[in-house]
Amino acid sequence: MLVVIGGLPATGKTTLARLLAAEIGAVHLRVDTIEQALVRSGLARHPVGPAGYVVGYALAEEQLRQGLSVIAESVNPLAVTRDAWRGAAARAGVPSVEVEVVCSDPVEHRRRVTSRSVDIPDLPLPDWQRNLEREYEPWDRDRVVVDTAGQRPEASSAVLLGAVLSAAAGESG
Repeated sequence: MLVVIGGLPATGKTTLARLLAAEIGAVHLRVDTIEQALVRSGLARHPVGPAGYVVGYALAEEQLRQGLSVIAESVNPLAVTRDAWRGAAARAGVPSVEVEVVCSDPVEHRRRVTSRSVDIPDLPLPDWQRNLEREYEPWDRDRVVVDTAGQRPEASSAVLLGAVLSAAAGESG
């Protein structure tokens, strides 16, 4: 199965993707990692544009065709990117679950944006103003929404795991 995790920076996407991948034994595919590798190669500069996503779709589809579950994590800001992830799952013949991670408390979200540290060398992190101005289309279809405001990552992860397992059971049942 493909689990697509999206949301604005500093909502908790990477933390939840890592926890979920460990819990279900899935591949964690992170678009930030792909984009920074493209920059380090000299083939791109920030902002990278669609290249990181296109590589991500191809990698996800390949892993899915090998029978592995994939957690694809990125901001996933546009309907076209969301459709492309679903397309990769469909071509691989597996179900997909879309997840939007939010932080409904603007004070907490701002604190996360301004206090987080980078875990990918030289990856530029957006400041609060750039986070607010980022293009991010509203979701127009069903998805799992996980609100990380005011709870520990383990609590958010439990909500996410339950939703993913429920979606997987619905696909097979």
